[in-house]
Amino acid sequence: MLSLATSQALLLSLKLSAVTTLLLLLLGTPLAWWLARSRGRLATLVEALVALPLVLPPTVIGFYLLVAFAPDSLLGGAWQRLTGTSVAFSFSGLVLGSVIYSLPFVVQPLASGFRALDRRLLEAARLLGAGPLDRFLHVAVPLCGPAFTTAAVLGFAHTLGEFGVVLMIGGNIPGETRVLSIALYDRVEMLAYGEAHRIAALLLVSSLALLLLVYRQRRPHRELITP
Repeated sequence: MLSLATSQALLLSLKLSAVTTLLLLLLGTPLAWWLARSRGRLATLVEALVALPLVLPPTVIGFYLLVAFAPDSLLGGAWQRLTGTSVAFSFSGLVLGSVIYSLPFVVQPLASGFRALDRRLLEAARLLGAGPLDRFLHVAVPLCGPAFTTAAVLGFAHTLGEFGVVLMIGGNIPGETRVLSIALYDRVEMLAYGEAHRIAALLLVSSLALLLLVYRQRRPHRELITP
């Protein structure tokens, strides 16, 4: 059985992952659509910026977010008026950091799905009188369902296991910013290896289950051929 503190960390991790994934799908879908249909230096630059969290240490991202959203800065003041809290040591700050850090795990699968879309279907819808928004919502999005599933699962799983950004921005406040990865680190520091094993096993099993879901839906369905 998990302790009360670990259960709180689990619920907070699930909440953070769900909110982050929802925001990433809302923000990442139009961005991925634009990247899939754009060429030129601007699109290349934006695509590189989106992919930056894949190679940049998460602590660097957390550090620059703290600097950019300091309470006495322009962005920090606007953020405080909007959310009522500062970026540091707050759940809203964790969401901001998680959205940036998990952005490529959502945008890249969506962009790949949009690029693989048969343009003739979009052209046929245009000839039938469908506008750009109708073609996007009623043709592109339904046909890219597997890409949306992959993006949502990867975004959720990556947020669930992130550590560096969360620690830099949120610290280790029970019930507020202590997610499962922080709770695991905390238990190891306390030499509470029994609880640490349970937390690590929970993260391992959940991550594996989510990845199996992604790879299962990406595999082509093969019909059995009977003689």
